[in-house]
Amino acid sequence: MQSKFAHRGRNVSLAEIEFIRQLIAAHPHLSRRRLSAKLCAAWNWVQPNGVPRDMVARSLMLELHRAGHIQLPAKRMSPPNNAARHRAPALELPLEARPLDCSLARLGPLEIRQVRRTPAEKLFGSLMEGHHYLAYTQPVGEHLKYLIYAQGTPIACLAWSSAPRHLGPRDRFIGWSAAQRRANIHLLAYNTRFLILPWAKVPNLASHMLAQVGGRIAADWQELYHHPVHLLETFIEPDRFRGTCYRAANWIYLGLTAGLGKDSRSPVPNRSFKQLWVYPLRRDFRRQLCGGGHG
Repeated sequence: MQSKFAHRGRNVSLAEIEFIRQLIAAHPHLSRRRLSAKLCAAWNWVQPNGVPRDMVARSLMLELHRAGHIQLPAKRMSPPNNAARHRAPALELPLEARPLDCSLARLGPLEIRQVRRTPAEKLFGSLMEGHHYLAYTQPVGEHLKYLIYAQGTPIACLAWSSAPRHLGPRDRFIGWSAAQRRANIHLLAYNTRFLILPWAKVPNLASHMLAQVGGRIAADWQELYHHPVHLLETFIEPDRFRGTCYRAANWIYLGLTAGLGKDSRSPVPNRSFKQLWVYPLRRDFRRQLCGGGHG
């Protein structure tokens, strides 16, 4: 099958481009959105939970249109601005709660709540906006949000999302091929935010929470998205943090990133260098991640 175009790791053949042309021609009155839905149905292009990959299909068709391979109908409406739609939520709590200054043993058991798609998701966003140095950002794609409570008080927030498509140190650590990476990248989760709220002053709390969440995240991902995750990863800014809690929780340091943005077309670094840490969730993670593709 001769490849004509590549989009987000998918090679699109001449025959597939011709199929999209015929799809458009057969439905001249449909909007771009309806056409992308029909393409998903025709190609059985769905996420592991069965939801059509409508946005990916729409993005592919737009790129083909811009490259001159197909002719899409004129836009009928402009989508709302994502920054406005996902504006940081208003704070719901005072900036300070009852201080918890004690040992981990005296803190008592933790209550870990996965709050994605629950009423508590707004509280999660409020706490992130009010207390994290990077503030609140609404994730895109698959993601989980954890609120952690002790003695009835929220003490921490952890956010996880889909992993970046390509990270050299990580990909070499796993040992997968490019095809295996494209097939199985959804089996990784990226820790985008980790916030311990300022009223929680408990030694060793951070590494303890990482271990607790690591023990349940695969099941939580399976419940929400109908597939597990087998490897966790995160970035650490070395000028700001030392990664002590990740080391104490048995995460593995893989080295520094290349300092390139995800859409960079130059080998010259245009971002700050970050430490890359990973945590396997099962002993056979390499076998799980290296299946489903061929080098």
